[in-house]
Formats: sequence, C-alpha cells, structure tokens
Amino acid sequence: MSDTITISVDAMGGDNAPGAPIDGANLLLRERPDARFIFHGRKEVIEPLVAQHPQLRESCDIRHAETVITMEDKPSQALRKGRGTSSMWAAIQSVKDGEADVAISGGNTGALMAMATFCLRPMEGISRPAIAAIWPTLKSDIIVLDVGATIGADAEQLVDFSILGSAMARALFDMETPSIGLLNVGVEEAKGNEWVKDAARILSTSEGGGFKYHGFVEGDDLGKGTVDVVVTEGFTGNIALKTAEGTARQVGTYLSNALRAGFFSRLGALLASSALSAIRSKMDPRTVNGGVFLGLNGVVIKSHGSTDEIGYKSALGLAYDMARNELIGKIADGLERFHPAALPVENLQSEAPPA
Repeated sequence: MSDTITISVDAMGGDNAPGAPIDGANLLLRERPDARFIFHGRKEVIEPLVAQHPQLRESCDIRHAETVITMEDKPSQALRKGRGTSSMWAAIQSVKDGEADVAISGGNTGALMAMATFCLRPMEGISRPAIAAIWPTLKSDIIVLDVGATIGADAEQLVDFSILGSAMARALFDMETPSIGLLNVGVEEAKGNEWVKDAARILSTSEGGGFKYHGFVEGDDLGKGTVDVVVTEGFTGNIALKTAEGTARQVGTYLSNALRAGFFSRLGALLASSALSAIRSKMDPRTVNGGVFLGLNGVVIKSHGSTDEIGYKSALGLAYDMARNELIGKIADGLERFHPAALPVENLQSEAPPA
C-alpha cells in the first residue's frame, strides 16, 4: 500500500451534504495529512465549499456526477437511475477501479448496500455482506454486526459474520485473536433458535480461525464489553444499535437538564466541567459514527445521514484506519484459516430464517 490513503466520498449523500462531508474531510486532514480525497457530486456546489479550505483543495479531486440518490429511493430504483451516473455509484466505482482505497457515503443505506454489492461483489466464500458498527462499552470499544444489512441469517452466515467481525477487530484494535460472542436470549447452550445454536456448534471448532469463541452473550453484555465482537443478524442488530443511540441521547438530556435545574446544580457542573465534558464525549454518537460494509471486494463506510462535520470526520477516520490497516487482507486471511465447511452440512439442524 502507498503512503497516501485515498478516500472516495459521495459528497451529495446525507441530510447535511455536501457541507458536512467536505468540512469533515478538512478536519481529518489536520490529523491525517497523508489522506487524499475524491469528492463525487455536482461540481458547481462542491467547488466553492472546497475553496474555503486551501489545504483540502490541494489534497482532493472533484469529479462531477449529476444524479443524486435520495433517502426515499428504493434500492432497485437507485440502481436503475444511479448506476454509472450518481455520486454514490461513482464513489464506489473509484474503489473498484483502484483509484481509491475506501469509499464513504452518508446517503440511503439500502441503496448504498445494493450498489456496493452490485459493483464490488461479495468476496469468495461470503454469501451476504454485513454492516459492522463500533460500540463503546465500559471496558473499551467493541464491534457489533450485522446492524442492518441482512434480515435473518442462517448458521453459516452467522459464522461468516464472525470471520468478518474478527478481521475488523484485528485491523482496528490490533488484536491477534479477538473474542467472539453470539447474541442470544440467554447464555445457556439450550437457549435460542436453531440457527444460532448451529452457529455456536460450528464456532466451537474454530481453533486457528483467527478468533476465540466465547459463547452466547445477552443484551447487557453489549455495554459490559464481555467480548470483542458481538454477532447477530441485521434485524436484531439494527434495533439494538438504534436503542443504544437513543438511550445515549436520553441520558445526555437528563444529565443536561439536571445540571441546569438550579444555582447549586450549575455550580456543581462548573466545578466538575472537565469530568462532564469527558462523559459527553463518550456518550456522543458522533464520535463512533460509521458502519463498515464487510464481505465485499472493497471497503465501503456508511456514515449517519444526519450527522455534522464532527460525525463525518469520525466516519472518515474510520475509513482511513480500515484502509491503512488492510482490512480486506485480514478478511481474506480469516476466510483461509476457517470457514463453515469445518462442520458437515448434515450436522446442521436448521434452515435459514426468512430473509
């Protein structure tokens, strides 16, 4: 890999585009001067914003793309109207063509997944891609997947997600053998649906697979940081993610209101300002913004569509780290070490759940 990391940006994707992506890139460039950017979108809108940041202007290219994918577009509609012409497609195509190391968009998640899958294709041995999120815990950050790409998953897909998540942990956290937990309704072996129990049987044979199988974990283990990677299917994972984000905002609002309730509360807040600032930073969803599309022949990052430049800077930083730490190579290594074929098909009791 070259010394420079090139990030391909769908500058039109998201509620605050193109301002947030461009301002976020400028913030990242201050910390990562070896980053370069390719902004895709309507030049007449992007160029004046980039011109406000001289350092960024010297570190980016602007590629015109007339079509913008909206949040209302269904994935099939997005593919029909945006293939080859949209800023979202162009951002992904730059990765496929080798011009960029990673692509990022704050646009329509379903459309982005459809385009990324169609353009980059799943890696050999991976049936469905997954979206992985960084999750802050009492111990340290962990990885949770899938958080929305796949509704329902059979045993082999859950094992695929384990391989993908462990590779991301090795790339992001510099771990040799991250621990894996399957999200379940209990930690006892007899609990859960059949495809989760089948996945557990497969993962229990995973010596040498690049990760350690911990066993089942429950919802409260997400906040405890019991394991490095929590694996589930996308319906459950997305609900868990949105619940955690909503709870963080709720608690933050409670805290803010309590600290403004009276004179002594405000005085206490002033005396504890540094500690409160650290708490606010830890609970701010913007600081862990960015879902990584795993299992494709290229890295794609989904930013929250409603985030500002701070959140976009976090997502761009995640994109930089995934490229710098060679995520795709680590996934390929994990697939080579361990695959669901380790357990004969006749030992699997369940069929895939409905997609």
